Amino acid sequence: MTRVFSGIKPTGHLTLGNYLGAVRRWAEVDQHGTDALFCIVDLHALTVDHDPARVRRLSRQAATLLLASGLDPELCTVFVQSHVDEHARLSYLLECVASDGEMRRMIQYKEKAARERERGGSVRLSLLTYPVLMAADILAYGTDEVPVGDDQTQHVELTRDLAVRFNQRYGHTFVVPRATHPKVGARVMNLQEPTSKMGKTDDVGPGIVYLLDEPDVVRKKIMRAVTDSGRDVVYDREGRPGLANLLEILAACEGGNPEDLSGVYESYGALKKDTAEAVVELLRPVQERHKDLCADPAYVEGVLRLGAEKAREMARPRVDAAYRAIGLLAA
Repeated sequence: MTRVFSGIKPTGHLTLGNYLGAVRRWAEVDQHGTDALFCIVDLHALTVDHDPARVRRLSRQAATLLLASGLDPELCTVFVQSHVDEHARLSYLLECVASDGEMRRMIQYKEKAARERERGGSVRLSLLTYPVLMAADILAYGTDEVPVGDDQTQHVELTRDLAVRFNQRYGHTFVVPRATHPKVGARVMNLQEPTSKMGKTDDVGPGIVYLLDEPDVVRKKIMRAVTDSGRDVVYDREGRPGLANLLEILAACEGGNPEDLSGVYESYGALKKDTAEAVVELLRPVQERHKDLCADPAYVEGVLRLGAEKAREMARPRVDAAYRAIGLLAA
């Protein structure tokens, strides 16, 4: 059976972009007919300045939202990264295989490091090396497929390189994974800055639809979305990014095609109204289920505890084998 692994970082409240780009696919596709693991990658949240209490709160909220979005612990494994020591154990071994040059070529490192320096802050070493931890997350489980957004493809390619290199140097230990991508909605853009991704950690609140936004808040944000000059509704991602973003969101909500939808509308207002209502209806069952789960925190904690136990059992034999292969004495 194909093994799938993916994770979500608790650095902000989950957004419509997270849902359409990843979480909905996990629930509707990836947990069915596969051996799937979905992880709250809380160690990755420590690579930048953070409030410890907020990381804990967002980790719990993310886990609850994953379950509310349809992840079924009877079908997949849901757990928190820091609850399974094998992630950190394997990360150090892979750092001994990776090169400094590889890390510094990572696009996300360059972008995030530049932002930190612009703010006058220092760049943590963990920000440079976190793609290796991500590789450890994936390789520890013998993962075959990694469903990711476009911005994470480079990290999966690094994971593949590290797996191949380790296997060549020390003997076959790791499965070489491949990235998979949803066809529509893989990269939802900020409603106010449509050339930038709708990210959890952005400061531009009006451009971000959060999964727990009230319906009226969702409507207001989408109705105020930046569009483009001109009056005709056409799908042109490069030339009309704001309009294209709305069409892609609507298509992802309804299962349609953004190019086909562009021929349906004669005004931006009508497109915005339909997009807003489609998003409200998409999020309604998730928000209702989230409310129910918040009333039963023991259930969520139990899912995470059992998920970590199961993940640990899967990861430990391979990580122990990697320790032996690279030359370390057995404990």
